Amino acid sequence: MDFANEFIAVFFQGFYNNILTKPEFFIGGLVFIGYLLLRKPIYDCFGGFIKAVVGMMIWGVGAAGLVNTFRPILAGLNDRFALHAAVIDPYFGLNAASEAIKSIGMSLSWTMIALIVGFGWNILLVLFRRYTKIRTLFLTGHVMIQQSTTVAWLVFFAIPELRTITGALVIGLLVGTYWAVFSNLTVEPTQKLTDNGGFAVGHQQMLWVWLTSKLAPRLGDPEKSVENINLPPWLSMFNDNVISSGTLMLVFFGIIMTVLGEPYLRVLDKAGFPATLAFPTYIISKSLSFAVYLFILISGVRMFVNELTESFRGLSEKVLPGCLPAVDCAATYGFASPNTVLYGFLFGAIGQFTAIAGLVIFKSPIMIITGFVPVFFDNATVAVFANKYGGARAVAIMTYFTGIIQVMGGAFAAWYFQLYTYGGWHGNIDWDTLWPFFGVIMEYAAIPGVVLIIACMLLIPQLQYRNSNKEEYFNCGQEEGGFGA
Repeated sequence: MDFANEFIAVFFQGFYNNILTKPEFFIGGLVFIGYLLLRKPIYDCFGGFIKAVVGMMIWGVGAAGLVNTFRPILAGLNDRFALHAAVIDPYFGLNAASEAIKSIGMSLSWTMIALIVGFGWNILLVLFRRYTKIRTLFLTGHVMIQQSTTVAWLVFFAIPELRTITGALVIGLLVGTYWAVFSNLTVEPTQKLTDNGGFAVGHQQMLWVWLTSKLAPRLGDPEKSVENINLPPWLSMFNDNVISSGTLMLVFFGIIMTVLGEPYLRVLDKAGFPATLAFPTYIISKSLSFAVYLFILISGVRMFVNELTESFRGLSEKVLPGCLPAVDCAATYGFASPNTVLYGFLFGAIGQFTAIAGLVIFKSPIMIITGFVPVFFDNATVAVFANKYGGARAVAIMTYFTGIIQVMGGAFAAWYFQLYTYGGWHGNIDWDTLWPFFGVIMEYAAIPGVVLIIACMLLIPQLQYRNSNKEEYFNCGQEEGGFGA
């Protein structure tokens, strides 16, 4: 008996030291097992394992690069102006939350366990849709990674006693309920937009998609569409995320480094700013380094997420025929003109810049730096739905105020949850509104607060069903698509 106990203790200690504390092997193992369960050839399983592990390692390189590049500038702002800066972007937020989790001695593998629990919980909610009224399965893998990590930090920050395996289960239930409930909210708006396209939105602005479908008809006329407005051709370059993120980083970090000044930066960043390097060259090189490391980080995430999503997707298709997939918000862009996407980006950026100017004028201790993903994807998605329901006027109003809320909500969240220390916050609109509210509830109400949040979320589809045409509720979107349709 003692030998058995000792063997189990040694096994779990080895598993913890070599797998749970090495998230790249944990994810790779999940992909390998998922492919085995899908009865793929062993060489495909091995290939999936390698790509998942390498993808996670590339993510680590990008994350380390962002930290090392950003740290001197953060230190300079804090030292000279007692000012903390945070980039509102899910990848910067992912990196910040990951660093915060590691700083309290927790492994990132707990967030991966939470992701699996959340995905399984979403499957269960759909399996029992007769009772839960849930019709959607969230399948946007890279977003699942970002959101699981951010929620993990919110829970660990708010309820320290949940820094255990129990906490990972709680995080999974929280984020899985959000995936299921709020993607379900987007079903009717997405079907109207796509003419029953057979999918829902599973991204970072699901609450905002639903809200836009309710507010836009009151703000404008759908007959007066953005498609009738001629935008300058040069704006189309911002469709490329490398150009967009590089330009944004150059503008924001260029201004910050100019304010900090050449003499100060030469002392602060001796290794990166040698005497032979001109100040303008340093600014351009340093600013574009953010875009480089962000691109590396995104490439790594995409690599391992593609494998993880594929292993999950096959299982979900076998288990859940007939449910609607909730996919990336970019899937909706094909149902609107490019003008709509750019119009949303333009007014969202103006809204963000307005709010950032307000932070400067009113001497906020937190400085927000615009991130590419929220300013483009959030506002493009809001624009697509606002244009469908309320035309150009609704697009301008909704995206402008979305930009303002992104900055103000992001500033509050980065400060309150202390992620400004690591230079980032998730930044997308649901994470600047809904999730900071949830985080505050959890800090003040602890575990009962978590139960209350999950219960309130699960009530939403019940209200949806009660206020819908019950005969069409479960058939919405099934004519053209859906698993097994």
